Amino acid sequence: MATPDHYHTLDVSPEATHTEIKQAYRRLAKLHHPDRNKTDGSHENIARVNAAYEVLGDPERRRHYDQQRSYYDQLEASRGSQESRQKRTAAAQVSYRCQQQQSQQADDDLRRWLRQVYTPVTRVLNQIIKPLKGQLNDLAADPFDDELMEAFQTYLEDCRALLNRAETTFKSQPNPSTAAGVAAHLYYCISQLGDGLEQLEQFTYSYDDHYLHTGQELFRIATGLRREAQAAVRGLQ
Repeated sequence: MATPDHYHTLDVSPEATHTEIKQAYRRLAKLHHPDRNKTDGSHENIARVNAAYEVLGDPERRRHYDQQRSYYDQLEASRGSQESRQKRTAAAQVSYRCQQQQSQQADDDLRRWLRQVYTPVTRVLNQIIKPLKGQLNDLAADPFDDELMEAFQTYLEDCRALLNRAETTFKSQPNPSTAAGVAAHLYYCISQLGDGLEQLEQFTYSYDDHYLHTGQELFRIATGLRREAQAAVRGLQ
């Protein structure tokens, strides 16, 4: 068929219920999560799984997809028949117009998502990541100084508020299927920052350097994921 087979990607039947589709997505998301699956294709696999669920997990989008799927199935079946040249030409024209409309809609959806989700989220993530080095340098002068520690705790509280804002914005609308890879990088970046903040907060209570180093490492991973998201966006343009 001319469109991606999302049912095959999620390993479900076209007659699957919404619950079955959700269960299949959760199973595959865990299976291909980069933290659990270190193979080279894990990011591509999770991107395809996310793209399939964005369509099949939304009843309206699934309905449109099923219509399109049915159309292409019928078109492929009809190729082996003895239909007239006029019918084949008309079908090609319909297909071309449909593809043009879908392409334009996909471009519009991508531009809107980049403007309303990707750009503000990456801006907020930068506000969290960029100040960490300076904050740690200030704290290193004397971690047991109450004023320095209080300033560091204030930074962490601000980061927590910023991260909540990034999560809310990220979830405000589904990403287009063409931006599934970008969205996956942002999702894992947000997740790593959340875990990193927890580690840094633990350090402020215990003064155990293990939490400090672990928090820094999680921030480093998050920084790499943000760069991968930026590179993926450039690949779309």
